[in-house]
Amino acid sequence: MSHDLNPLHARQRRVLLLMAALGPVAPLSPLQALAASAPGSQSFTVHVGSYAPQGEGIYSFRADVQTGRLQPLGLTANPHSPSWLQADPARPGLLYAANEGGHSVHVYRQQADGRLQLLQALPSGGQGPVHLSLHPSAPFAFVAHYGSAELAVLRRAADGQLSPVGLHPSCSKTVNEDCRPGPQRAVSAPPGSWAISGHDAPHMHMALSTPDGRYVLASDLGRDRLAVWPFDARSGSLGSRQDLALSAGAGPRHFVFHPRDPAQLYLLNEEASTLVFLRMDPQTGRLEARGEFSSLPEGFVGTNFASDLWASPDGRFLYALNRLHDSIAIFTLAADGTPKLLAHEWTRGSYPRSARPCPCGRWLYVCNQRSDHVAIFALDAKSGLPRFSGAYAAVPSPTSAEMLG
Repeated sequence: MSHDLNPLHARQRRVLLLMAALGPVAPLSPLQALAASAPGSQSFTVHVGSYAPQGEGIYSFRADVQTGRLQPLGLTANPHSPSWLQADPARPGLLYAANEGGHSVHVYRQQADGRLQLLQALPSGGQGPVHLSLHPSAPFAFVAHYGSAELAVLRRAADGQLSPVGLHPSCSKTVNEDCRPGPQRAVSAPPGSWAISGHDAPHMHMALSTPDGRYVLASDLGRDRLAVWPFDARSGSLGSRQDLALSAGAGPRHFVFHPRDPAQLYLLNEEASTLVFLRMDPQTGRLEARGEFSSLPEGFVGTNFASDLWASPDGRFLYALNRLHDSIAIFTLAADGTPKLLAHEWTRGSYPRSARPCPCGRWLYVCNQRSDHVAIFALDAKSGLPRFSGAYAAVPSPTSAEMLG
C-alpha cells in the first residue's frame, strides 16, 4: 500500500527528479554501448499500470532491446488503479490487470500496434486486489486482496477470459482462528523505524502457486504469516491451510521461488525490511525459515518500506526494492541458496513500488511511484549489478510494469 510520511519532502524530491529527467539526455553507458553494438534490432512492448487520480490507466511503450529506451504508444484508460499487471505466457498477447481501486480484474489483448483492447472486466471477488498470478500448467488465476484478506481463484477459458471458482480467507473467525493482527512495530526493523502501517487487520498482499503447481502460497502482511494451501489443478479447489508465523510485525509482502531449486524460496518483509530464506517440503507443503537478512545497509536507522522482489533466471542473484531508502538491494545466492547482501543501487527516483526485468535480460524497469517515472537500468549479467542507463519514461504514479512481445 502507499505511504506518505512527509508530503512536502516528497513533492520537493519529485520536482528535482522531474527537472533532471527533462534535462539533457545522458550519453550511453558502457553497457548500453555494448548492447547497441550487438547485431540485429528487436523490440518488445512494456505496459505500465498506475495509481489514480494522477495515473489514468495503463501506459504502453515500445522498447528497443538494444538500448532499453521506451517510446510511448498510448494510454489505455482505466480509472480504477491497475496496480498489478500479469502477462499470460500460454496465450501470447494477453494481459491481466488487478484493479486495486475498482475491486475488479481486466483482461486485455495487445493489438498489432502495441495498444491494448479490453476483452473482459469482472469483479475480482474481494476488496482491494493487489496481485494476480497464473498457475504454471492448469487454467487458473489467483488474485490476492489486500482490503478483505482473501484469495480468489478464477478459471481461465481458452480465450483467456476469467470466471470465479472460489474465495478463500487468509484467516477465518468462523472456525475459531485467531485473526488478530501482529504488532505495529517490527522487532527486526531498523532502530527508529516508523514503518507501522498494515497491522490494523489481516491483509493479503500476494498469492502464487509453487512451480510444480501443487500448492498455493499467500502472504498476510497484517498477521505476519505465510499461508500454504494444497491445490487441486482439476477443480481449482484448495485444501486445508497451514501457516508459517514470521517475525513479529514484519509485514510479509512479496516472495519468489529459487529458479533452480523450487524447494527454496525468499520472502520480503515490508515493514521489517528483511529478506527471509525459506525451505518448503514438496510432499507436505511445510515451510521452514532458515534465516532473516536485512535489505538495508549496515548501520541504517529510521523508516523504510521494502516492496518488490525478483531473482535472476540463473539463480545467482536476488533483488529487492527499498522505499524511502530508494534503492535496489542486490544479493548473491550461494550454492545452497543462502543470500548475502552484495550492494545497493539508487533507483534514481522516489518510492520504488515494483520493478521488472525484460525478457532479454538486459534491461530493468523500475516504477518510482512518487517520482512519476520509470527508470531504466542495464543489467550486467556477470556481476549482477544494475547500472542506470540515463533514460526515463514519464508515467504518473506508476505501479507495475509487464512485457509482451
